Amino acid sequence: MTKEFFKGNRERLYSQMKPNSLLVLFSGTEVRKTNDEYYPFYTSRNFLYLTGLDGKELILLARKDDEGRVTEKVFLLPADPMAERWTGRRIKPNEALDRSGIEEIGLAADFEGELHRLAAGGNYEHLYLDLYRADPGDRDTPAHRLLKRAASDYPYLKIENADALIRRLRTIKQPCEIEAMRQAERITCAGITSMMRASRPGMYEYQYKAVFDYTLGQYGPQGPAFPSIISAGRNNFCIHYNAYTGQAQDGDMVLNDVGAWQDGLMTDVSRGWPCNGKYSERQRLLYQCALATSNHMFQIIRPGMPMREVDGEIRRYNAALLKDADVLDDVANIGRYMWHGGAHHVGFDVHDAVATPEVIAPNMVFCVDVGIYHEEWGIGFRLEDNCLVTETGCENLSAVTPRTIEEIEDTMRQGFVAFS
Repeated sequence: MTKEFFKGNRERLYSQMKPNSLLVLFSGTEVRKTNDEYYPFYTSRNFLYLTGLDGKELILLARKDDEGRVTEKVFLLPADPMAERWTGRRIKPNEALDRSGIEEIGLAADFEGELHRLAAGGNYEHLYLDLYRADPGDRDTPAHRLLKRAASDYPYLKIENADALIRRLRTIKQPCEIEAMRQAERITCAGITSMMRASRPGMYEYQYKAVFDYTLGQYGPQGPAFPSIISAGRNNFCIHYNAYTGQAQDGDMVLNDVGAWQDGLMTDVSRGWPCNGKYSERQRLLYQCALATSNHMFQIIRPGMPMREVDGEIRRYNAALLKDADVLDDVANIGRYMWHGGAHHVGFDVHDAVATPEVIAPNMVFCVDVGIYHEEWGIGFRLEDNCLVTETGCENLSAVTPRTIEEIEDTMRQGFVAFS
């Protein structure tokens, strides 16, 4: 991504802000794990989407006057040779300018004073903050802490939720985002096909994960886009399984739900295959139902289709196929074998934080996710692909990864070839 991408994102956000407004966005802070150790830091996706700056304790402050003119400034941690000796280089002002296009640079220690000067000066009426919470019990972010201070220190400022505006921007992907996702799809494919070729009865889930991680490591240091879900046999019935302790027995299905990323853009791809390389009769029956459902969706998804109908049609179509195959007694009972939704948006998050649209529009990217979980037969898997909506229909971005029975069995016959 170039700085023009991030500048354009900010300009589109500023155009939606009210006059006489302040905007404050935080990259986030570390979360302590234990003693003097912290969990790996993960930059706020909204902050990254607007600035391209990936690091802790960074702040974007923008102000929009009554004539619509915008001034922006980013605050960085100061250079600190001792701290950087322990935890790595900090972003330097010239790097922040080159990456974000923001010309005015300050130090994080000066942010509070500058915000107070602006907020108390009487020229601003609104304060935009990123106030999203996935759950009411989530810990406070820096934005929520500022919200509480503003209520007492600046009660005359009307609080606006910047997250709602940014979500609308993130719903539609730009050409550079789509190209980054295409590259991430190719990396994801390499990881999945490496697991397929290495697969054998007796292989442990952590060994499959090691193969996937090793393969992604050949393309850069970023690793998986999210914690990989890789399971075998009965463990496939835990939808977000991540223990990696199970062992694939002859005849078991291996389930993976994995992704890579490129320039911050993620993929989310699922495949299910028999660890021994050959689908059994029952595995073949269920997989063909999932594949036919997925193919049907990629034939009918197009602009103007209600978004809710993606999940609804997946369930209806798959239910009819399972009933015709004498697997399901009544289509009304599809919940017995389909346990989760069939679509979610993908982008800067694997479950992308977008404004869920009423209708589908070009350049949206979301998953088509067909899961079948038949506990009585011991068969559970999902077939998940990334759908790019085009002007006239849609494209399966993850079609590069083997997905038919013939493609998967042929891939598995090729055997594993380690990188040299």
